[in-house]
Amino acid sequence: MVNIQDQLQNVNVLSSDLLATPEEIKRRLPLTQRAANTVFKSRQVVRSILERGDPRLFVIVGPCSIHDVVAAREYANRLKDLSARIDSTIFPIMRVYFEKPRTTVGWKGLINDPDLDDSFHIEKGILLARELLLYIAELGLPAGTEALDPIMPQYLSELITWTAIGARTTESQTHREMASGLSSPVGFKNGTDGSLAASINALQSVRRPHHFLGITQQGQSAVFRTRGNSHAHLVLRGGGGRSNYDAVSIAVAERELNTAQLPANIVVDCSHGNSNKDAGLQPLVAENCATQISDGNRSIVGLMLESHLRGGHQPIPKDLSTLEYGVSITDPCIDWETTERLLLKLHQVLQTVQR
Repeated sequence: MVNIQDQLQNVNVLSSDLLATPEEIKRRLPLTQRAANTVFKSRQVVRSILERGDPRLFVIVGPCSIHDVVAAREYANRLKDLSARIDSTIFPIMRVYFEKPRTTVGWKGLINDPDLDDSFHIEKGILLARELLLYIAELGLPAGTEALDPIMPQYLSELITWTAIGARTTESQTHREMASGLSSPVGFKNGTDGSLAASINALQSVRRPHHFLGITQQGQSAVFRTRGNSHAHLVLRGGGGRSNYDAVSIAVAERELNTAQLPANIVVDCSHGNSNKDAGLQPLVAENCATQISDGNRSIVGLMLESHLRGGHQPIPKDLSTLEYGVSITDPCIDWETTERLLLKLHQVLQTVQR
C-alpha cells in the first residue's frame, strides 16, 4: 500500500549524499598564517582603494573559469612575478572562478564537476578549490571569485580578497543577503540587459543589515544576522547588445550612484557585453578606461579581464586527454603575452596620473 506522505516531498530527488562540513574540510586543509596575512592585507588594500586612501587601480585578471589546477598554478606564478613590476599603480587580483551560472545547461564549474564528466564529485571539487586558493594566497597573491552557491562561502571565504555577484544573480534576494555578510568587498554586476536598476537596488540592499538562513562551520542550520557590507560597489559589464564602459556610460552610472546616495565606485568588466563577447577587444576596453582616468576620471577604481595562458577557448572533449593545456573551456580569454603587454601599458599610462 502506497503511503501518501511519502509522495509529498523529494518526489523528484533521486538520492542525496552527505557532504563534509566546512569545519571538516578546513581541518584537512587548514588556513596557514602566510595565507591569512595575504588575504587580510589584500582586503585592506581594496577597501583603501574604494575609500580613496590608495590611488592604485585593482585589476581582477585570470581565467574565465578554473578547470585545471596545474595551469592555474602556473598562471598564478606568472601573475605574481608581473605584480612586482606594476604594483605602484596596479593591484592585481587573480580571477579564480569555481562556479559557473548557466542560462540553460552546461559545465557548472570545478566545484560541481571537477572531473569534467558529469560525475559531480562536489566534495572533491571543494577540496581542489580550497587547495588552489591556499597555494595562491601563500604566493602572496590575492584571489577574486564569484559567489554563486550561498553555502560555499563557509568553505572558502577566508581565502577570498574580492567577490563578485554576477549579472544573473544581482536581482536575487538570497545573494544580496549573503553578500551583506561577506567579509570581502563585493562587486555587483549590472543586469544581463545592460540596465543599472537591479545593481543599484542591490547596492542599497547589501549595505544594510539582513537576517537569513545558512549553515554554520559545523554544518548546522542557523539564522545569520549581518551588519551590511559597506564596501559593495558597481561592476559594469555591458549587456543588451551594447557596452557601458565609455565616458558617457560612466557618467550616467556616476549620476545614478549619486542619486541613490552611493559612493561613485565603478569596476569595468572588460569582457562580456563590453567586448561584444570578443576576447580580443578586452585590451581596447581597458585602454579606454585608462585614458578616461588619465583625463581626470576618479570613479573607475578597478578592471576585470578574462585571461589564460593561451588565448581562445575549447569545448570539453569526450576524451579528456585531448584537452589543450592552458586554454579556457568556458568563455574565450586573451593569452598571457597579451595580458602582460596590456598590464604593463596600463601601468605606464597610470604612472602619469595624480589620483
